[in-house]
Amino acid sequence: KTYAGTCPVLVSGRNTISSGGKDREFLLIFPEDIQPGEKLPVAFLWHWLNASANSFATKGEVQAAANQQRFIAIIPEADDNALNVFTWPYTVATPNAAIQTELGLFDDLLSCVSQEFDTNLSCVSSIGVSAGALWTVVLTGNRSEYLSSAIVLSGGTDVAQVKAYVKPTRKVPELVLWGGASDMCVTINFQTASHNLEQHLSDDGHFMLECIHNCAHTEPPFEPPTGGSKYTGLWQFWLDHPYWLPAGQSPYLSDGIPAATPEWCGIGAGSATQRTGMCEPADCPF
Repeated sequence: KTYAGTCPVLVSGRNTISSGGKDREFLLIFPEDIQPGEKLPVAFLWHWLNASANSFATKGEVQAAANQQRFIAIIPEADDNALNVFTWPYTVATPNAAIQTELGLFDDLLSCVSQEFDTNLSCVSSIGVSAGALWTVVLTGNRSEYLSSAIVLSGGTDVAQVKAYVKPTRKVPELVLWGGASDMCVTINFQTASHNLEQHLSDDGHFMLECIHNCAHTEPPFEPPTGGSKYTGLWQFWLDHPYWLPAGQSPYLSDGIPAATPEWCGIGAGSATQRTGMCEPADCPF
């Protein structure tokens, strides 16, 4: 969708865009050495409760990943509306107008970034953590025509606290990850919510990679490959699933899961062997 105003001049780091009648801030991260003619994939990264765009940029080692794996990351700040205590508009009490405002932010950011950068619009993903993952499910249901993939990290759907599932209009490859049976936060059971999402994806013929760690509601315990950033395998899922793949298909079905993907991931619901081993303390921010 075309941005209605004049796009701001975008820089590496913090930017501001007028969207939904107010100024919205976001971080923009891209390779420090963009090459002539290089077309860069785009990911939207949605942060968790009581966090910020910088939280995601730092914990995700996003600049290092963008340099190594060649992409643009757009990391919005949540609306500072005092009523917006749950960060993104996914709760059952959220008015539809708030959802439309946030969908408009996605549209505006994608429009302006693709105007000012040479982007690969066949490779656009939404990647969310916790609150941001619950929002990613809502976004995917409403904007699947723009998304080549989605990554849901401790998110899901069809639990009492969140909006009812919206079926995407196209089949979007998804990575669904959670922290096992003890993945709970703010009364939400993220294992139940993740299972519910998997059921929808399975019923509707989406390709899905399931990943289950054992560390409850906390940062996923990825181990970086030699010389790679911590979440190399996560970004690789998105980059390996362009828009033009046939519905329900994935290179992983023929080639296997890449080496950078954690061993506690598997193809399809019920396929993952849950991780064992030590964990950092669980980190529900409420």
